Amino acid sequence: MPEVQTDILRWIVLLPLAGVVLNVAAAVTDRGKLARLIGPASILSAFVLAVIAVAQLAALPSGAALVDDVYRWIDAGKLSVDLTFRVDALTAMMLLIITGIGSLIHIYSLGYMDHENDVARFFAYMNLFVASMLVLVLADSLVLLFVGWEGVGACSYLLIGFWYTEPANVDAGQKAMIANRLGDAAFLIGMFVLFWGMADLGLPSLKIGVINIAAPLLAAQSPWLPTLVCLLLLVGATGKSAQIPLYIWLPDAMAGPTPVSALIHAATMVTAGVYMMARLSFLYVQTPVALEIVALIGAATCFFAATIALVQDDLKKVLAYSTVSQIGYMVLGIGVGAFSAGLFHLLTHAFFKALLFLAAGAVMHAMHGEIRMSKLGGLAKKMPITSKAFFIGSLAIAGVPGLSAFFSKDMVLEAAFVGGHHLAWLLALVAAGFTAFYIFRSYFLTFHTEERGDPEKMAHLHEMPAVMTVPLMILALGAIGIGWLGLPGGLLWGDALGGWLAPVLAKVPGHHGHPSTATMLGLMGITTAMALSGIGVAWLFYIRSPELPDRLASRCAGLHRTLLNKYWIDEIYDALVVRPYAAWSRFAWRVIDSTIIDGTINGLATSVSFSAALWRRLQSGDVQHYALATLAGAALLVGGAWALAAGF
Repeated sequence: MPEVQTDILRWIVLLPLAGVVLNVAAAVTDRGKLARLIGPASILSAFVLAVIAVAQLAALPSGAALVDDVYRWIDAGKLSVDLTFRVDALTAMMLLIITGIGSLIHIYSLGYMDHENDVARFFAYMNLFVASMLVLVLADSLVLLFVGWEGVGACSYLLIGFWYTEPANVDAGQKAMIANRLGDAAFLIGMFVLFWGMADLGLPSLKIGVINIAAPLLAAQSPWLPTLVCLLLLVGATGKSAQIPLYIWLPDAMAGPTPVSALIHAATMVTAGVYMMARLSFLYVQTPVALEIVALIGAATCFFAATIALVQDDLKKVLAYSTVSQIGYMVLGIGVGAFSAGLFHLLTHAFFKALLFLAAGAVMHAMHGEIRMSKLGGLAKKMPITSKAFFIGSLAIAGVPGLSAFFSKDMVLEAAFVGGHHLAWLLALVAAGFTAFYIFRSYFLTFHTEERGDPEKMAHLHEMPAVMTVPLMILALGAIGIGWLGLPGGLLWGDALGGWLAPVLAKVPGHHGHPSTATMLGLMGITTAMALSGIGVAWLFYIRSPELPDRLASRCAGLHRTLLNKYWIDEIYDALVVRPYAAWSRFAWRVIDSTIIDGTINGLATSVSFSAALWRRLQSGDVQHYALATLAGAALLVGGAWALAAGF
């Protein structure tokens, strides 16, 4: 592939980093107004440069890339790593998502955080988060990618626990950090194993391009190695992209400010695992076993998280479990070898999920922190723009024909069915019906049922300022129109996104390709019917016959309690992992660390001190004592020599 050198890519990263430095300075000097300017401006500037870079890439032949060699970073033995940024078709899509939607979230934050005193620290963290994600997607090597990977994990801890005076927020941040560290450890081991395999081939490199080219040779020489590496990297992806079994941190991430939730869930961190697997698609296609496991994890997570979202009362928690479920569709797309379909859903999800979270944030802001749907209702009249925005986002995520997820979700389901992954397809199909139900349940309970909120809060309720509603409008347009980039081949411009991504994504050997028109329309009809059924049931339950949910919950009390308590997964983790680990830590501290290690070290110190005290007594400074000691020593030597000579 042709590569064109440019210096513009480093500035896409440096501008948000400069924002971090300036925001820290603003925080130290207590200049909140300056931070409100710097925070969004740095990301907007990066977005402008990203658009310029993508335009330059579009002018090049298909499959070309822009490359920015900054400097030689690591040169240690066989390992040599350059700090190089690279933009190809896949990176271009991610750049526009991260900086474009990131800019809208930053602008929205100006209104949402208007009364926050520590806004400079907030924007410093947000800018660092975006910069880390940009490093991740621009990285030319796995080593540099891992720097960004760790960066977004650290920033998630800082942002989730932003209001650190609340213990629950600190716990949520720690939970995110620990869950991600588990995945990151597996990622790191996978990277070591991969380098070892590459070195055996005579290609000691972790450059992503070299890995993809060498993937068939690697599989031919050591068939087990790609499987091991891909599974280890998958564990890392389950941490970052919140899939089974490491999804547990994401619902608790709602403790942070709502713009943080939108940034984590829509534009940055949770897409990292999907991006990484797509970026290494040439390695993944060498191991059908790993791909099958990826598909099953995606489908299972998709279904599992959707069931939990059916009954949650906290609006942001519903959206959090929705994110876990929707990422499952992307992972399913990767697992069935439909890499462009998974990435297409990543693109559409970025718009409708950011829209839903920011609309929920507007409700929370207007209601002075109240986000429980049982305490809301009737907001459509007083917040018409927010209501319409949430409605459009709900239509999009439900998969209503013509809106974004209709195209992307259907493409994933179609690939799963045609590829013979019928169990995964069925789970994802049922999850699509659940998705339509829970999102319209949230919409109806929040905006169209009777008012259940605090009368004092409801009396002063009003629409949010333009700085918050304009980003909602832009995202709503994206949620409506972005899906048309993935129209099936032969219709209008025909899968423009798939054609754009094709040169940088692998094809699964023996893949069935596109189905017949009849099969495609049939599958599309089934998916659409499932979505419309979910919306219809939600309307029946919460608008037409609002007594039905309580009656159903009482009849299925056990199932309802199980879903409401999220299958007690947190409690199971606490019993099987957290408490045993805490008990072992206490034992290790008291017995191993304090008694054995500290006891040994302290004992040595005591013995040395005692020995030194004895020697100090011998070194009295009295010459007569020294002469006597010398005489005694000489006598012992003479006596010993005489005894040896006499044969004793």
